[in-house]
Amino acid sequence: MAREIIWRKTIPILMGTAIALYLAGCATGPADEEKGYLFYPSLPNPPYIQYLATFSNENDVKGGVGSFGKFILGGEANIPGVEKPYGTALYDGKIYVVDARGGGYAIFDLKAQDFRFVRGSGGGVMKKPINIVIDSDGSKYITDTLRQQVLVYDREDNYLQAFGEEGELKPSGVAVAGDRLFVSNLLKQNIHVLDKRSGELLFKFPPEGAKDPEHIGHPTNLTVSDGHIFVTDTTGAKVVKFTTSGEYVATIGRMGTNIGEFARPKGLAVDRAGNLYVADAAFENVQIFTEEGKLLLFFGGPGYERENINLPTAVAVDYDNVEYFQQYAAPDFNLEYVILVASQFGVSKVNVYGFGKMANMDYSTPESL
Repeated sequence: MAREIIWRKTIPILMGTAIALYLAGCATGPADEEKGYLFYPSLPNPPYIQYLATFSNENDVKGGVGSFGKFILGGEANIPGVEKPYGTALYDGKIYVVDARGGGYAIFDLKAQDFRFVRGSGGGVMKKPINIVIDSDGSKYITDTLRQQVLVYDREDNYLQAFGEEGELKPSGVAVAGDRLFVSNLLKQNIHVLDKRSGELLFKFPPEGAKDPEHIGHPTNLTVSDGHIFVTDTTGAKVVKFTTSGEYVATIGRMGTNIGEFARPKGLAVDRAGNLYVADAAFENVQIFTEEGKLLLFFGGPGYERENINLPTAVAVDYDNVEYFQQYAAPDFNLEYVILVASQFGVSKVNVYGFGKMANMDYSTPESL
């Protein structure tokens, strides 16, 4: 059963707060004013998510005046960083951020406390990169909508090859599972399944001319989990679930302004419990659902505070690099995994949030954990 973040005693408070925040046009989480930590939901409720850190330019990883500090101080020097991020991933102590305006991807190296930017060379030059997925061996697959190809780079960021023919593919989302690569195709409104080594097209779905509920009018992002693929249909304001062999399973969400509904869903990720994280570029928050589509919680919201997200495009969940972020957590907040959210505007380009539990607090009331 999917882990749920709903608890009997606090859910009326949480849902009441959620409705009020939606009516106010934002969904920011309150801060623990005394310690300066930001939790969702706020204390005295047992918190599950904490804002941890922001990464926008090299100072955020090298220890200089970060992007938020520069904004407050009024400084805007030519410091290397990210201009207009879209996709993001975390691998081997490094945060990768695809920069659609910068024509490449940034690397925030948390281990070496360093920053660098990769644009590719020769046949690997990026024109308008959008999304990224990193395989277990460090291979990177980058979708480039202007080149209409998926570009492949190795662990050391050397260009290897490109998949896709002009006029057939306008790739946006990308995910890898086993020996297959799943690519959302904006041009044909479908998903292309490729051999991840050769780029050979194995099959595609749904069929051309498919009608609701399996129709995906604007397949922006996707993720694969436990034999299923989830695709955001941005114009359709929904998430469509298929099996990895292409059979339609379910639709999550619908267009609307209430909690649990969407306006412009884009980024999405799935945690190990099967819960679905959906970033909405219009609501400017991330909503968390069970695998059955039941809303659990949301966090984020627009603005110029450090935890805010503005026009979010991607969300990623990572369990393997928690050690690099425990230093940002409240002393008694034990992280289980981290959540990355990329924003195209505002002072924070990539925010990192942590999912965990506070020591010495009562978490016995949830229905399922």
